[in-house]
Amino acid sequence: MTPPVCVCVPARNEASHIGSLIEALAEQTTQVPFTLVVCVNNSSDKTRAVAVEAALRFDARFQLEVIEREFEPALAHAGSARRAAMNLGAEIAGIDGWLISTDADCRPPASWLEANLAQMAADRIVGGRIELDEREATTDPTIFALRARFDAYWHAVRAIEDAIDPVAWDMPPRHGDHTGASLALSVDLYRRAGGVPLLPTGEDRALVEAAMKVGGKLVHPVTVWTRASSRTAGRAAGGMAADMQRWIDHARNGDAPLVPALSHWEARARWRSRAKRELSPDAWLDAERALPAMPCDMPLPAMAAVS
Repeated sequence: MTPPVCVCVPARNEASHIGSLIEALAEQTTQVPFTLVVCVNNSSDKTRAVAVEAALRFDARFQLEVIEREFEPALAHAGSARRAAMNLGAEIAGIDGWLISTDADCRPPASWLEANLAQMAADRIVGGRIELDEREATTDPTIFALRARFDAYWHAVRAIEDAIDPVAWDMPPRHGDHTGASLALSVDLYRRAGGVPLLPTGEDRALVEAAMKVGGKLVHPVTVWTRASSRTAGRAAGGMAADMQRWIDHARNGDAPLVPALSHWEARARWRSRAKRELSPDAWLDAERALPAMPCDMPLPAMAAVS
């Protein structure tokens, strides 16, 4: 018997996107029943109404739970909203259930839930690859070309890591994304990790790190992926929308973003391999976070240079 499943979504002024997400979830191929929890927070538009109407219009087979929160200014951020959504999801699914996080501006393929469920295990954290949504009317075509160059660069980084510091449960082929747009773990692991940290940005990666510290095993299966909006005006400061704007600016200026040279990734992989042998999981994760940031000292290579 498949454990109960909850898909958890923070949504702030997402009336223009939430309907597409619900349509995509209504088209999922899985036969496993699931609940969609949407935390509408600090919103001034019709996000809740659009969500309810979309669930009816697309004849959604899932149960929809919408909660509304008005967080005080200091807590009106993604960390609070994602935590509220996932906490309610954990209550609904119960200790034996699964939680899958996504964002209101995502449009997962029909196989997304089925692919996530196929990868789940009690100690696993399943990261999904993020693709740019080609259906976005405002998408600047230059973004896709630059994204392809970044993909080639990160493929080279992962090859270095797999050669020097391979992870037995996360072997290639693998991608490198593990963000709130597609992140799955058990309710038990979520609770042992302490839930989503109350951070204005980076709350998803902080949750992953906390789950790893209590024994979670992070995996990046290539079968798990979703589409995300390529909008340049997002809801979280320093989030993906800011990256999109930087990419467009670089493309229009005819220059390349600066990234760490591959030699820095090789040195980091060697450091991590030693640290894992000498320290506990929580200690080496803390030690790596305390390291100085790698210098961005190399222009992003053309695809041929890193392929």
